[in-house]
Amino acid sequence: MIPRFNDARDRFFDLRFGMFVHWGLYAIPAWHEQILWRGNITRKEYEKLIHGFNPVRFDPGAWLDLAEEAGMQYICFTTKHHDGFCLWNTAHTDYSIMNTPYGKDALALLAEACRKRNFPLSLYYSCPDWHHPNYPNKGRHHEMFGPRPGDEPDLDRYYEYVSKQLQELMTNYGPIYQLFWDVNVAEYDNPSINELVRSLQPGILINNRGPDEGDYRTPERDVPEGGVFRVPTEACQSLGRESWGYRVDEDYYTDKFLMQSIDHILAMGGNYLLNVGPKPDGTITEENEITLRRIGQWYARIREAFEGTEPASYMGGTDEIESASEVKSRVFRDHVLLTRRGNYVYVHVYSDLQSNTVILKPLDVLPQRAILLNNGQELETSLELLPWYWQERPYLRILRVPVNEITDEVLVIRLEFGDDVTE
Repeated sequence: MIPRFNDARDRFFDLRFGMFVHWGLYAIPAWHEQILWRGNITRKEYEKLIHGFNPVRFDPGAWLDLAEEAGMQYICFTTKHHDGFCLWNTAHTDYSIMNTPYGKDALALLAEACRKRNFPLSLYYSCPDWHHPNYPNKGRHHEMFGPRPGDEPDLDRYYEYVSKQLQELMTNYGPIYQLFWDVNVAEYDNPSINELVRSLQPGILINNRGPDEGDYRTPERDVPEGGVFRVPTEACQSLGRESWGYRVDEDYYTDKFLMQSIDHILAMGGNYLLNVGPKPDGTITEENEITLRRIGQWYARIREAFEGTEPASYMGGTDEIESASEVKSRVFRDHVLLTRRGNYVYVHVYSDLQSNTVILKPLDVLPQRAILLNNGQELETSLELLPWYWQERPYLRILRVPVNEITDEVLVIRLEFGDDVTE
């Protein structure tokens, strides 16, 4: 059981699936959001991009339409990435969207669209800043390789600037669901900053990448195997394998890979933040739209397996290997995860099955029905003593799962038990 906060932050456990948006000047060169750090461009050249940023087709309503089609329940927007460019009307730097040809507060437009739909808005804010003269760029990871002439590196002064910007963000844009800090390279420790945020936005959730430990963990890309998260967790992943920001000729993940990733995290009790990188004009690529709609069609059919459920893989499916002697036997196990709500147990086939049968050792209770949520098909089940477990006892089998007929999405099966499942 993942511990609750027992206050307004507990809505974290209801808002399971969100849209992450990485957008900024880096959409123009369309290579990577960290092109300054990873690519072949100088800060002086990069900063000239401010004169070409003009997202005339930016429509926050269209973003939210797509998020809702995908089954997403909130949106997290990059207000300031590592490059230091700000996508709102800030009084504390000229390096903002207000000094581009576009000249409008993009965050204000998004916040208003969210307000009209009662769609929770989260804000991303980078700890490193490759533009601000007070940030001590020392060449560590996610930093520039040293200060520029005229810079005055001073971490305390920099976080005074950060605090002023957070006051704007937490005051001028309505209710904020989460603050997503990123990459505390300097290991700055100052709980008073998050205390300031909480004083301005009571009930806000704050992640663990900022100046204190925050409320929840944020693993990204690769997540370890396991049956359950032990602490509040929101995993994040991007539609593109190479970049979080818009990239020309990006290597996009397959729809099924993303479904497997989403199902894996949610079945372990975590939340999932899936990223898109809009183009310089503010639109989302056709490839991303198609993928998100495809995910949404699948998610609408299986989402009951996550709503109001708890991780229940202890009942059967994937388990952790405790010794080398278990490796051989695990080869013949079906890698599934379980969630449960009352007498309903959901089987998540997040990894391709070896056969068309699922064996749920150690579960030895026969369900009243087994329904494949993907298409409503009723599946046959049995309790059988099996050759591989002949020294043990009969276990529950789900028979003739249509693995060769449905190959392009994650299968989720609802097992409907009587009260005996709790016995």
